[in-house]
Amino acid sequence: MRRRLDSPKLVLASHNAGKLREVAALLEPWRIEVVSAGALGLPEPAETEDSFLGNAAIKALAAARASGLPALADDSGVSVAALDGAPGVRTADWAEVTRDGRVVRDYAMAMGKVEKLARHAPDRRAWFSCALVLGWPDGHTEGVLGEVHGRWAWPPRGDRGFGYDPMFVPEGGTQTFGEMDPAAKHAISHRAVAFAQLSAACLPPLP
Repeated sequence: MRRRLDSPKLVLASHNAGKLREVAALLEPWRIEVVSAGALGLPEPAETEDSFLGNAAIKALAAARASGLPALADDSGVSVAALDGAPGVRTADWAEVTRDGRVVRDYAMAMGKVEKLARHAPDRRAWFSCALVLGWPDGHTEGVLGEVHGRWAWPPRGDRGFGYDPMFVPEGGTQTFGEMDPAAKHAISHRAVAFAQLSAACLPPLP
């Protein structure tokens, strides 16, 4: 049986401001206070698993144990059919560069890497995956996986999303995630698909 969340406060196990905005918006109907691991000064654990669910569990448990609060972790990425599903779980790694002695993420560079490797492939299919894992300080976890399918586009378009959003067009659409109104994107995104599963299983019913 799934464990339900009964805490009014939740740690988002992320230092990504874009993810914090999306998750806070999704949790708003439950009036759950969301604080990021970055705001609490928590370190980012090494993501050593080869699946989205495995890496999300690492992050959720690290944040829950460090904060003493339930924690929600997201591990997400884009997969390109012409690249045999890459970058996949290595989506963030593809964006990492060292500048001025520190590692930062350059998603424009990462999107260029995808285009360079797949530009001559006729198959434009791509999909975003999102694993959401709730972790508790006692080590218990609950996890779900959501996906949204579409195609990759070049050149990137739009500045309303984050990460690889400007190069992804969902099935049936003409705008990239980077061009879409945030509310429209949130309604169909991989994170929304995963959240619908998680909320049905682990969040209290809304009045």
